[in-house]
Amino acid sequence: MKAVVIHAAKDLRVEEREAETPGPGQVDVAIEAGGICGSDLHYYNHGGFGTVRVREPMILGHEVAGTIKALGQGVSHLAVGDRVAVSPSRPCNECEYCLLGEQNHCLNMRFYGSAMPMPHIQGAFRQRLVAEAWQCHKVADGVSINEAAMAEPFAVTLHGVNRAGALLGKRVLVTGCGPIGALAIIAARAHGAREVVATDVMETVLKKALEIGADRVINVAETPEQLSAYSSNKGYFDVQFEASGNGQAVRSGLEVLKPRSVLVQLGLGGDVSIPQNMVVAKEIEMKGTFRFHKEFGLAVDLINQRRVDLKPLLTGTYPIEDAVAAFESAGDRAKSMKVQLAF
Repeated sequence: MKAVVIHAAKDLRVEEREAETPGPGQVDVAIEAGGICGSDLHYYNHGGFGTVRVREPMILGHEVAGTIKALGQGVSHLAVGDRVAVSPSRPCNECEYCLLGEQNHCLNMRFYGSAMPMPHIQGAFRQRLVAEAWQCHKVADGVSINEAAMAEPFAVTLHGVNRAGALLGKRVLVTGCGPIGALAIIAARAHGAREVVATDVMETVLKKALEIGADRVINVAETPEQLSAYSSNKGYFDVQFEASGNGQAVRSGLEVLKPRSVLVQLGLGGDVSIPQNMVVAKEIEMKGTFRFHKEFGLAVDLINQRRVDLKPLLTGTYPIEDAVAAFESAGDRAKSMKVQLAF
């Protein structure tokens, strides 16, 4: 089979790898669509992120969906021919965090396409993937395989919503309108947000934000005063989903959040300084959010039931042979929102 393998920064290759055979409780999935994530781009552009570096060849990818081709012994709830979205989250279900129901913090997590441990955990950008049956969630008839492959990033934002608490009737600010920010808009709408305002520094992604459900968008590079206007009377928004990883977005968000509001940090960034006095005076809760677990099944259900429409986020598909071009396109925010590979 063919697989997309990162060797070092800007050294991405399509290579032949041996296909595996499913064991007990496993299934063999012919991968058909795989979305390029921000972490994939970090590996491609920089060879890693933070202290995490590629130290051996690693198959990339974790946003995938495909069709089951074979079943291992004991698999009864799936059948050959079923189309499935595959969760990349493989916790041990034995460590202290798993036993608390916090599988996203598993001490022995095996998340597809991760260079954190050594040897690296190989990813899912491959033509055939052997997965545990419990990782696979059926895709409804009429739902495209491309939509199904977006269940993983959507699950990230659904976990962010869980961290934020109830959104019914709340006014929500989304800072950063890349794929995760865009999906946060959709997730907030699905959970009853009364109003959603989105910010970014690029007009192309702000137009997309309006298309998928934002009530208003603000280009904070051109008209930052439009956001600042929300700071009167101690603030306006109940919840901020910060998806840019930019320190200024955090600070400006704190200014327009009302007392006892919640800031959920979705985007990864470096160390930032924050106005601590404002956090204290307004009693603002700042929360991190990391991956997901049970939310993956919810993401697939919402997609299957047509409760959400993720199709507008897909801006390009490339055959596996053109993986390098796909990664270059995915890294161009002016042109791309979500780019996928076709296997």
